[in-house]
Order: sequence, then structure tokens, then C-alpha cells
Amino acid sequence: METNDFRFIKPGEIRTRYAPSPTGFLHIGGTRTAFFNYLFTKKYKGTFILRIEDTDLERSNPRFEKDILESLKWLGIRWDEGPIKVNSPLYLGDYGPYRQSEKLSVYTRYLEKLLKDGNAYYCFCTKEELETQRQYQMSQGLPPRYSGKCTNLSPRVVKKYLAEGKSYIIRFRVPKKKIEFNDLIRGRLEFDTSLIGDIAIAKNLATPLYNFAVVVDDFEMKITHVVRGEDHIPNTPKQILIQEALNFPRPNYVHLPLILGPDKSKLSKRHGAVSILEYRKRGYLPETLINFMAFLGWNPGTKREIFSLPSLIKEFSLEKIQKGGAIFDIKKLDWLNGFYIRQRSLDKLTELCLPYLIKAGFIEKTSKAKMFKMKRTEKIISFDYLKKIISIYQGRLKKLSEISELTDFFFRKKIEYDKSLLVWEEMSDKEVKKALDKSRKMLLKIEKKDWKRKNLEDYLFLEADKFAKKLKRLVGNRGYLLWPLRVALTGKEASASPFEIAEILGKEETIKRIKEAEKLL
Repeated sequence: METNDFRFIKPGEIRTRYAPSPTGFLHIGGTRTAFFNYLFTKKYKGTFILRIEDTDLERSNPRFEKDILESLKWLGIRWDEGPIKVNSPLYLGDYGPYRQSEKLSVYTRYLEKLLKDGNAYYCFCTKEELETQRQYQMSQGLPPRYSGKCTNLSPRVVKKYLAEGKSYIIRFRVPKKKIEFNDLIRGRLEFDTSLIGDIAIAKNLATPLYNFAVVVDDFEMKITHVVRGEDHIPNTPKQILIQEALNFPRPNYVHLPLILGPDKSKLSKRHGAVSILEYRKRGYLPETLINFMAFLGWNPGTKREIFSLPSLIKEFSLEKIQKGGAIFDIKKLDWLNGFYIRQRSLDKLTELCLPYLIKAGFIEKTSKAKMFKMKRTEKIISFDYLKKIISIYQGRLKKLSEISELTDFFFRKKIEYDKSLLVWEEMSDKEVKKALDKSRKMLLKIEKKDWKRKNLEDYLFLEADKFAKKLKRLVGNRGYLLWPLRVALTGKEASASPFEIAEILGKEETIKRIKEAEKLL
């Protein structure tokens, strides 16, 4: 029974499903659908089902199913019923199998019933005939639909064609009527079935097509709410007709807005959209994507932007899902990721960054726990040393993958850069050299036991003001002394402060790098 009143729903009554086809990697659109199903179901303590629609044997691939399962698990979107392992008949729940390829006999039974009752028929039209017909209708400005050529073939002719092995599909006999259904977001929708034409529902008795298989699956699994993208709206009246022919109850329908790029065009890679596991590879955190996806079509009605998964389950409601397209903003995603990176403990963040530093070839593990070797210098460093490096960039990171580029100068034997980078504003090479010479001499006076960021900062800030005055430049513009120093230590135009960097590098390495910069000039 259709309803949008959730006040009287009992815990456990709601059953939803996410039903991807394993024909590609899981992307943000499909994941958002799974996530909204999950949030809605968990809010009412219902059952969330993962169903794999893999009857398209030519395009389905076990590696894509594996990607779907791994992506959902990584995000924390756990199904209550569904497949447990890839390439295994095992499943979790009482309404399996949860892979369509494992229940073909079920579809055959319902197809035979439709054929027996006269609600479906064999169609022997060739692909060439159907394409010619489609092109003709479009040339007349008409919507493409089946002409009905095979709708009244006699049983004798059908039997003859089948005996001859003539290729066929099975079509559903669409009655001419008005179909109405209540979308829980969009309200009442109406369709005229005379515009549809008889629809293909199976390639043969053992190979169901989408609109038929999904109806059978939803019935067999007792699905109460179908939550999916608005691109499925045209499929809904077709599925309702099949439900009526098989005397199935009608589930509630919820069609989510499409996800669009900032330019309101269809979401694509150029907008920053990639597969879920690619986001993981690039250094996004699962809580980032969870928080980000929640706002792709849903709004809590407040200015609050940060939500944990439990708080999303508590606050989520279908009534607050928008009808218009949801905008995918990669800048917002990066901002959120930076926020969640800053919330991680330094120990955990360092562990998360380790794979990127190892992959970049900067460090490798040693036989001793939490000890690493710098591959360029052969120096042995500890986990705590790496924590110091990560700590000065925790506030700057937007993605974990950025850590390698930001910190590479710590792991190199010698850094390379153009000498022009050492110049602050209108300084001459001679003045830059004076600045480096001044920094080196001042730092040499600081004893190793006092080699701390705060001491370095206090000392050099004072000297920077004196240096600017000596150059007859604006006092307070400390860049005249500190910019050449920072570049000498990092070889970069942007980095953490020279005091933080110098503390980690140590006195010996800091002086060495200043000397190398002086030689460059």
C-alpha cells in the first residue's frame, strides 16, 4: 500500500534494496542511491538488502561485483541481506539467492505464467526489422514503440517457429490505460500506457530483462520501498503493469534527483567524479564521502554541514530530499576531507599516510617494528619522526595522497630548484646571499639542545626585523630573511614554516641546505 506517512511504521517493517549491475566500477551516483536506501532503512530499523543484477552475462564481471562489495564495506554501508562472498553460492538472509544469475529458474516460472495467462507472447521480429521500424517512427516524430506485429500469432505458428529454432524474445502485452503512482518525493505521477507499446521482458525463458526481473525480485524479497534515481521514472509504469499482471503488491516508490556537475551538465570525470575506490586511492576518508553524499539531494533544514553516520541516520528523512538536480562540488568534497583529516589522531593519520610515502619511494619498512629506512639517504628513522613531519601538514592536507608532494624534501639527499625561487620581492642575488649568510650564522649560534621550533622562531623573527631595517626595507616584512631560508630548506614556493621544518631536519641538515643554497647563487 502506497503511503508517505511514516508515523505508524513499526520497527522492522521497511525492506529496501540496492541492486547494482556488476558491469562497471561503483561510482558516486550508485553509491548515493545505496546510501539513501541505507539511511532511510536504518532510521526505521528496517532491512537493507544488497542484490546483484548480473543477468547481463556479456557485461557482468566478478571483479566489478568485488569492487561494489569492497566499496560499500569501506564506506560502512552494511547490508542486512545479500551476497557474502564473490563467486560463492553463500548468501546472508532468508530471501536469496541475491544474485540474479543464481535464480534463473524463478524467472522462468513467472515468464511461463505470463505466457500461459496471455499477458506475454513470443516475438520473432528480427533486430533489423525492429531498427527499421524505430527509425521510421522517429522520422514521423513519433516515440519509438513496438508495432505489435507478433502480438496475435496463432499457437500453431508459435510452436512451428520455436521448433525451427527461430530466435525470439518475450514481450509483455501492455494494456492501454492510465497508470498513476505516488512518488514519495514528487507526489502523484500519471502515465498513458498507449505511448509505451508492448515491452521486451526476456531474451528467452532463461534470460530475463531488467523491467521483468526487478519486479520478480522485489516481490520475492518483499521489498516495501524502492528508492532509486529519477532516471528510472519511465520504468515505473512498466513495472507496475507487470506487478498487476502477476497480482503482486505495489511497493512505495522514491525517485532521487540526478547528480549534476557545477555547470548543471551530466556528472562526469571532468567534474572530479571517479569510482569510490579511486577516491580511497586518492586519499579521501570514508567519513568524508558519507558526509558529502548525504548533501547530494538532501538537506537537514539547518546550517549544519558536519554529520557522522549515526547522526545522519537519526536526522535523515525522505521529506527533505529535493526534487531538483543535486550539484557535485569537488571543492566542497576537498574541504570536508581536510576537516576530517584534521580530526584524526596524529598516530592514525601517520599510519594512513605511510602507504603514500612508501609508494613514492621515500621510505621502506625495516625488520624492526615502526622503524623505516629513507631510501635516498639510507638513514633509519622512527615512526615518531614521521609523525613530526605529518604534524606540520595535518592542517594543510586536503587529500592523503598530497602528503608525498608536500613532504618530499624531507626524504631527498639533495633538493633541486631554480635560484630565482630564493628571491623575495625585489631582492637582488647579493641581498639573497646576505640573507642566507645571516640565517646560517644565527642558526650556528643555537645549541642542539635548544634546537626547538619556538626558540628558532623567537630568535629569527627578531633577526628578520633587524635584517629588513639593515636593507632599508619595510621593518616587519620578515620575508627578506625568512623566505630565502624556507626555500633553501624545502626548494618549494609554498610549505610549512621554516622553523617547523628546521626543527625536524635538525641543525646539521639545516646548515647544510643553507650552504647549498649559497653555492647556487
